[in-house]
Amino acid sequence: MPARLAEIVDEFAAAPREVVLEMLLEYADVIPPLPPDSTEREGMEQVPECQTAFFLRARVTPEKTVETLFDCPPEAPTTRAFAGILAEGLAGASADEVLAVPDDLYQRMGLAQAISPLRVRGGTAILGRLKRQVREQLG
Repeated sequence: MPARLAEIVDEFAAAPREVVLEMLLEYADVIPPLPPDSTEREGMEQVPECQTAFFLRARVTPEKTVETLFDCPPEAPTTRAFAGILAEGLAGASADEVLAVPDDLYQRMGLAQAISPLRVRGGTAILGRLKRQVREQLG
């Protein structure tokens, strides 16, 4: 797992339960909205497990690092926060580091005690699709 993502996981895991949701929502602002006239959603994959419209794309660069692109409406702060955590935690990460992220990432962060299982499932699906896209590009 990339070092920055491991730091985020540790911060959440060590935080008192009553502040975890507040910490989570701070990551909602990390994801900028796509420009209204943008065709950026082209080539993005929808994550139907999310309760809101959520799209993502992972691109493996020639240097084998992963670039991520997320699209989620501002009125879905929890889902945006999942994307924000991944965007910040995986920034500059190699494809191998992304693939090494544990599938139970959000449980390790203690989010299962702070938010609904349905939301945790959505976050887990985001990570799963991201990793699948990376694997497909690596061949």
